[in-house]
Amino acid sequence: MQVLCEALPWPLEPAADDLQAAHRRRRSFATRSGSLSIRVTAILVANFSGPCPNLQADFRCGIYQRRPLVCRIYPLEINPFIQLKPTHKACPAEAWTADKPLIQQGGQVVDHVAEADIRKSRETDALEVETKRAVCIELGLNSAALVSEGFVVYSPDPAVLLVALTAALHSGDLATSDSGWQLVSSSAKTVEALCESGAIGRVPVKGDRIPYQYVGLQP
Repeated sequence: MQVLCEALPWPLEPAADDLQAAHRRRRSFATRSGSLSIRVTAILVANFSGPCPNLQADFRCGIYQRRPLVCRIYPLEINPFIQLKPTHKACPAEAWTADKPLIQQGGQVVDHVAEADIRKSRETDALEVETKRAVCIELGLNSAALVSEGFVVYSPDPAVLLVALTAALHSGDLATSDSGWQLVSSSAKTVEALCESGAIGRVPVKGDRIPYQYVGLQP
């Protein structure tokens, strides 16, 4: 299991009709980097090398009826502001020419089960925000990449992560403070601008002894 962290400067509350900002706010928690207000999104993901361990010899899913929500939704997008592009998906060509398509031209989801799964995933994201915040505090995670640039990826020991998750899930008084976040960017100019705004920023340097991996997004 890994924890992916991304952050967005949030000096002022956006307008109420800014739907993209509302989406980001719903799945993130408020904190600070130095004197700059930011919002951090933490994502827990399973990571493994090679094909899915549940893939059978005949290339069928071995847990299809109880597969995770993210698998049920694929190849659709959970983020409403990301356009679905078949060329970015690992689906055979016939998946896009079926008699009962998942989407209509223009990107509208027409499969009601998939639509309900996407809605459930978004709702779960919002409900788990404070628990994820508590997990970050329990693990001492305080670095995040800028939204749309990449992710800071933590790979905690599974036993340590389990303890942190258990504490976060069963504590009636979740932690509400942290030690301040550091914003990570591969652009020195971006980091300079962040620091001028009062944030704590850094450019990842190869060979640094840091407890995370910085993964930049492909343009």
